[in-house]
Amino acid sequence: MDIKILGDIELTAYEVLIINMFQGEKTSQELVNKYAIEKDNFEGKFGEIYLLNTMEQFPASKILVIGFGKRDEFCHNKLREAVYKSVKELQRLKVKKAAFKLDIDTKMGKSAILGALIADYSFDKYKNKKDNKVEEIIFDGFNETDLNEALIIGEAMKFARDIANEPAQYATPAKLAELAQGFEGLETRVYEKHEIEEMKMGAFLAVAKGSVQPPKFIHMKYSTPNPHKKIAIVGKGICFDSGGLDLKPPASMLTMKDDMAGSACVLGIMSVLHKLNPEIEVHGIIAACENMPGDKAYKPGDILIAKNGKTIEVDNTDAEGRLTLADALYYANELGVDEIIDIATLTGACVVALGSLASGIMGNDEDMIKAIIETGKESGERFWQLPMFKEYKDCLKSSVADMKNTGSRFGGASIAGIFLQEFVKDVKWTHIDIAGTAFLEKPQKEFIPGSTGAGVRTLLNYIMK
Repeated sequence: MDIKILGDIELTAYEVLIINMFQGEKTSQELVNKYAIEKDNFEGKFGEIYLLNTMEQFPASKILVIGFGKRDEFCHNKLREAVYKSVKELQRLKVKKAAFKLDIDTKMGKSAILGALIADYSFDKYKNKKDNKVEEIIFDGFNETDLNEALIIGEAMKFARDIANEPAQYATPAKLAELAQGFEGLETRVYEKHEIEEMKMGAFLAVAKGSVQPPKFIHMKYSTPNPHKKIAIVGKGICFDSGGLDLKPPASMLTMKDDMAGSACVLGIMSVLHKLNPEIEVHGIIAACENMPGDKAYKPGDILIAKNGKTIEVDNTDAEGRLTLADALYYANELGVDEIIDIATLTGACVVALGSLASGIMGNDEDMIKAIIETGKESGERFWQLPMFKEYKDCLKSSVADMKNTGSRFGGASIAGIFLQEFVKDVKWTHIDIAGTAFLEKPQKEFIPGSTGAGVRTLLNYIMK
């Protein structure tokens, strides 16, 4: 979809004009007020849609009115969702060219444009019959800066959603490495199995043992002269999670192609940094592998030695993500960065606690956590801070090793965070659990079923700040 900014769309040829209506107020078009409000009692409640055939009384053949709800309750998030609904209606009507003329603060343009981009997304690569798409959308009154930033964020989200929606037969560890090596403006190093062994990443390698797909450790680096901060973003890269020898039930395996959504987020972010040119150094790190029950698979009761020397008793092979992240986090720790952020579809416990509307967040620095939460609010993503009580560590005690890889199922998301904290030293660190938000089984707000690109817009905006 091609998106443009024009100053006066009245003089432009288009099929449909989209305008907004706040609840209890009139619109900017008298024709709409006459028919929608006076004759058909359209109220403009949030998300309501009214379609008017102009009968050649207006340059556009149709006017689409989208309800914005009460003006004092309107915000960036509602704008993005309303534009999404409008574009979905245009797709249903098979409209090819449309224009938006919205009665809002022009500073909200970035959210409106991003709503259109999210609505344009579909994963129909493997369908013979492709989904209907709007070819061109024009926005009136917004600025080019907002357009460019929205397009870049939309591009990063699309990339992340595409790779997470791909079947595991395509999105292998080798494929993630290949994609990472193709990004512009980055120094990228992919470590092979023998090099991972040399780095003594025993926890990561154990998870990879059961698969015929060789593991790949991916390190992407974006540099800038005189950076005022250095950040590492670590994404969980389990390209398929069968549960290992502690095999998942079949129904639980259906969406496990998405267990690499954290790495998809990191890849999406790193793919566009050269276009945004932030004045900080950013490292994108992924320990990519599959968790499979092959003849060499790691077993319950095995004792692993992580990169930092800690020994880990395997209590459950389906708690594999934290093992790969453990070595990746310690690797990031050795880079001398100021902050580390890891993002992962880590625990079912987080899904139980927060559902699909919010990601869990925790860490060792309150200011950093709060900054990410606030950036999320502005970006349209919710994060809810979970506790990291010291008492949770007791659940990880082992009689034969320094720790176990799982503890009680009560407080499971926090216990996983406590586990990860053992591999971070003397650096600000935040852990984001996107297990509930990364993949949807049914439509929600501005997203269709499938991958959502969770974390991409928030972390890109956080980096730009």
